[in-house]
Parts: sequence; structure tokens; C-alpha cells
Amino acid sequence: PFGNLSDCPNGSRWIMDVFNECAQDGWDVASIVLGLGSISCFIAAAFPQFYQACRTGIMDQALSIYFLLGWLGGDLLNLIGSFLADQLPLQVYTAIYYVLADLGMLSLYCYYRVKNGARAFPAPINAAFVFLSVGSLASPSLLGSASTEDPGTFKGRSLLSAPGDELGPKPFSRTEIIGFTIGSISSVLYLCSRVPQICTNYKRKSTSGISYFLFALVMLGNSLYGLSVLLKNPEPGQGQGDYILHHLPWLVGSLGVLALDVVISLQFLAYRKGQPAGLEERDALLGEQDES
Repeated sequence: PFGNLSDCPNGSRWIMDVFNECAQDGWDVASIVLGLGSISCFIAAAFPQFYQACRTGIMDQALSIYFLLGWLGGDLLNLIGSFLADQLPLQVYTAIYYVLADLGMLSLYCYYRVKNGARAFPAPINAAFVFLSVGSLASPSLLGSASTEDPGTFKGRSLLSAPGDELGPKPFSRTEIIGFTIGSISSVLYLCSRVPQICTNYKRKSTSGISYFLFALVMLGNSLYGLSVLLKNPEPGQGQGDYILHHLPWLVGSLGVLALDVVISLQFLAYRKGQPAGLEERDALLGEQDES
């Protein structure tokens, strides 16, 4: 069993039983609902890109490998940071899904790169890919074996947050400092990962091979993620400033990246009239030229 109802006066019983979350008013309930909506958007975000990759067959040309590696690195650090920051099990499981989805997208990218006869990756990219892949597969088991959390302890915290261990303003504990630092690095990787993709779109003068729904769902998910943290009431005795400070890396990683995603959205609008033909269309044209 999770928390005790006496630890959360006037709290919703079913929310406590399902999410181990103290929701005492409409703001807390809205925070949880938005958090669940955010998770749903992130889960669905990868599927449109998988479909677009199979339809066009030019995923290796459309997506930047640095964008994918940066995204994987950010999700991996987010998984480690969320564990060290003692987030809820639902958040850790969702972070594991993010990492697995990233690995699937990277695998599809490598498949089309080999299929289209592209040159091999440089050694640094190969090393980064192997390091991140091994780290992604090993992290859940290592973090699970190192877990010492008491399952009977109730923790009234945000669904998507970097919580504190005690009520009220207080210095960061050693574990919180590590989790805060890793979360900050994860946010930087999320921000930096967009830059190579923006440059790739600009050089190609096209966004063909990229699904806009991927970025649209990520933008919606990040918006809901940030709002779910901001709507959550601080714990009793905790000031608003102290609450924001403890959640700052996660807020920057969600709301801060929206500006760069807006730039990518503008590229979709700017290059929509100059989309190059897909592989099938180009092959058909070449076949007609050969016959003539």
C-alpha cells in the first residue's frame, strides 16, 4: 500500500491509491491530469515518425544523427536524474519508455542509412552510440538494484517534478544535488539536440522525411509537462520560489525547448512547397528516363 490518508487531509483517495499523490484541491487534480496527458503525448510522439520513415525511406537524410543522439542522451540522464530525485514510479517507467523509443528510432535511422548506401558513421559517433545504448539498457537494472525507497512512505509531490524529502525550505541533500545536476545536464542536451536538426533542415531546404506530428506531440507534451509542475501547490511550509528552484531543471527542459521546436515548426511552413520527391517517385522518374 501507498500513503496513509491521514497524511493527506481532504485528499482524493483514488488518486492517492493509484499515483501515491496528495491531491487536496482542484489545482492538484489539474496537475495530475495534465501530467497524464503529457505522458500520453510523449508515448504517441514516436509512432508518426516511424510511419513517415517507412513511407519515404529517407530518414537518414531527414533527421540529424546529432539530434537523435542528443535526445537519447537527454532521456537517459532524465531517467537517472528522476530516480535520484526520487520521483514517482510512473515517471521512472515512462522515462524508461522514452529511452527505448529513442533506441528504436536510432535503429531505424541506422537501417535506412545502410539501405541507402550511405557512408559509415565517424568513429566518435559510433562510440557515442555504443556508450549511450549500453548505458540505456543497463540503467534500469542498475537503478532498480540500488533502490532503497520505503514503499510504505507517503510522498505528497508533483506527478512530474524533482521533489524534496522534507517539508519547507531547506538546503539540497547530497542525492538531490546529484539529481539536480544530472537533470540540468539533461535539459541542456534537450536544448542542444534541436540545433543540429534546425541546421539539417536549413541545409536541405526541406523537411521531407520528418513527421511534423513528432514535434507537434512533443511540443504539446512539454507544454502540459511544464503546466503540471506549475499548477501543483507547494508543500505546506514551502515557498513558491523554493518550489520553483527545486523544479527548475525540469521546467527548463520542458518549457525552454518549446522555442526551438517553434523554429522547427516554422521550417515546416517555409519548406512545405519545396518538398523533394520520395524514393519511390524518384526511382519511377529514373526508370522512365532509362526507357526513353
